[in-house]
Amino acid sequence: MQWQDVLADKSLRDLPYKIELNEYGHIEMSPASFTHSYFQGTLAALLSKQLEGKVFTELAIITDKGVKVPDVAWGSDDYFQRHKNDIAATAAPEICIEIISPSNSKREMKAKIKLYLKAGAIEVWLMNEQGDVQFFDANGQREASGFNVTIDKLV
Repeated sequence: MQWQDVLADKSLRDLPYKIELNEYGHIEMSPASFTHSYFQGTLAALLSKQLEGKVFTELAIITDKGVKVPDVAWGSDDYFQRHKNDIAATAAPEICIEIISPSNSKREMKAKIKLYLKAGAIEVWLMNEQGDVQFFDANGQREASGFNVTIDKLV
């Protein structure tokens, strides 16, 4: 299955889950909780207020292991102009954020960090259900974001 097939499939439009494709073209889904949804909206609003550029929720990004969909992402205006006609972004924006759900494993999150960075992200953020954020770049975990963003604990 290709990403355009997922988009065209009417039976997949109203699912209460985020859909991704793995490297074999198989659909992977993860359910979102109330807290997950709250963090997603709050992070999007914070990024929009603090950084110039574009904020995305559930942006489809083509990676080496299929189409992955970070919960929130931020891209510069230049990134937006380069990818605005893509069906699924052919590169990751500068920041990709995953909100960790109980169904996510540590192995899965480590793999996504690597995939987003390899696809072009400068940073990947992981937020747990307590509102704590970890920041990663090509050198590993960072103390704070290299972007001019303040993220206080959100709960």
